[in-house]
Parts: sequence; C-alpha cells; structure tokens
Amino acid sequence: MSDSIKTFKTGYILLPVLIGLSVVGWLFYREFNPELFSDIYFSWRLVGGLLLAILFMFGRDGGLMWRFRFITDRELTWRQAFRVNMLCEFTSAVTPSAVGGSSLIVLFLNKEGINAGRSTALTISCLFLDELFLVLGCPLVLLLFSFDDLFGNVAILSSGIEILFFLIYGVVTIWTFLLYLALFRRPEWVKRLLLTIFRLPLLRRWHKAIETLTDNLVLSSREMSQKSFTFWLKAFGITCLAWISRYLVVNALLIAFTTSGSQLLAFVRQLILWVVMTISPTPGGSGVSEYMFREYYTDFFDVAGMALVVAFVWRIITYYMYLLIGAIIIPGWVKKLRD
Repeated sequence: MSDSIKTFKTGYILLPVLIGLSVVGWLFYREFNPELFSDIYFSWRLVGGLLLAILFMFGRDGGLMWRFRFITDRELTWRQAFRVNMLCEFTSAVTPSAVGGSSLIVLFLNKEGINAGRSTALTISCLFLDELFLVLGCPLVLLLFSFDDLFGNVAILSSGIEILFFLIYGVVTIWTFLLYLALFRRPEWVKRLLLTIFRLPLLRRWHKAIETLTDNLVLSSREMSQKSFTFWLKAFGITCLAWISRYLVVNALLIAFTTSGSQLLAFVRQLILWVVMTISPTPGGSGVSEYMFREYYTDFFDVAGMALVVAFVWRIITYYMYLLIGAIIIPGWVKKLRD
C-alpha cells in the first residue's frame, strides 16, 4: 500500500513540477536581466497584493465548496466539500487540461456517500455550470474590448491564437449544449450511448454496472431538472463568484508587482487565457501556462522578464499549492477507498 502511494506521488506530482520549472528556468536563462530583481523590493503594496491574491484563491475554493454543498442540498458537510474540491483540483493538476478534475467528481462524491447515479447528475451539473460561465462570459468580453486589446498586442496571441480561441469556444459551446440535454432534456440519450459503448467486447464486463448507473442517472437527472429556476440561478451565481475570484488572483499580483496597465483588461484576458489553455497537453498546463502568461501579460511590465516572475508566483498560488495539498490528502483518501 505504501509503495503504491509513493509511486502515485512521485509519478503524478513530480512530472508537472519538473515540466513547469524546466520551462521557467529556460525562460529565465534566455532573458535574465539583473535589473529585474533590483525592481523587486519589500513594500506594503507587495505584501498586500500577495495576501490579496491568496485571499482570492481561498475565495475561489470557498465558492466551489459552497456549490458542492448547495447542489447536494447540504448532504455534504463542509469538510467533505473541502475534500472533494481538493481532490478535483489535485486531479486537474496532474492530468492534461482537457481531462481535468471534473471527470472524477463522480468517484469523489460517491465515496462521500452519494449514490453513483446522483453523483453522475451532480457532476454533469458542475460541468454545465462551469462551461456556461465561459460560454456567456466570452461574448461579453468581446463586446467590452477590441480584438487588438485582447489578441493583437502580444506576438504569440496573433491571428493563429485568435482562430484557435474561436474554434475552442465553438467546441465548448457545443459541449455545453450536450450537457444541457443530458441534464434537463434527454438523459435517456446519454443512457443509450453509454450502454452501446459498454456492449463492446472489452467493456462488456461492466455493462450491468453501467446499466444500474444510467438508470440512476435518468432518475437523478429528472430530479435535477425539476429544480426551480431560482435554484439554478443561485448555483450559477455561486459558480460566477468562484471563477471571478480565481481571475482576480492575477489582478492582485499586478497590484503587488506593477502599476501599469488596465486592471479590467487584465481581468478579461484571464477568460481568453483559460479558454485557450483547455487544450494544453501537459499535466495541469505545466510549462504552457507559465509561457502563455509571460507572453500575455508582458505589456503590463516595464522591465523585461518581470512577467515571468509574476507568472511563477501565480502558478505557486493557483497550481503548486494544490499539488502539495493533494499529496497530503491523497494517501488518507486512497486508504479510505480501499476499506
């Protein structure tokens, strides 16, 4: 048991850390500037900005925990909601962005005492709310700012990335519509699709279990679809608060390290960045996130290379912290899973 946990830790935690640190080290090597560190000095602005960034990250996690409690009708305690949220974040940190931690919410919720069918419906609910935030937020961002502000000032965010953004946004919109159908309109379609897939020779052994799960899914989806409009409005409001709090981490770090640039533009660029990062092939976007942040926010800093320093601090707060917490939580959770 201890050997398997050790393997899990080293194999899944060290890889993204090594990728991220390698890219940061390579970028520092390419553009090292002695003036960079002379511009960083202790001040209440620096301390206040860093504390504010950490506070916003706590706000983001608190919002997601609140959402887990809310959509389960408070069946989860705060402690259970914390554990589920941290496990999701850890999973997101050690898997490619396209996979993410949401894919295992079913398992995490089920282990906290919620039946598999209802866990599936709740997972679809969380996915739907998260994707809906992106689907509704992007058009608003495009109305507020010109393409030049959002894409044109940075070399890497040229027309190629602009096209990529709209392609990904289109896929996310279609995916959100499919989640809507599975949750509110046609859960039977999802049931038939899963049952068809699990009739394949390699998967047939799990067909009976999937049949039970999908029966529960149909019943639970009907239950979720009967929730009032006020319920879903509140759930979406909590989702918005959680994501806005996460985006504000960057604003807080810009307060700490620079006085240049528009805070509103810095905020809305986060939405564009997160959409593009959904196709990152590395665990948790390691390396790619640091590089993209450096390129995307470099025009906010007067000294070359400062954007990379802030990118590294940003990743410590929003990424490496979850690897550490996951390493602490995972062994106990795996033991509970084996019991």
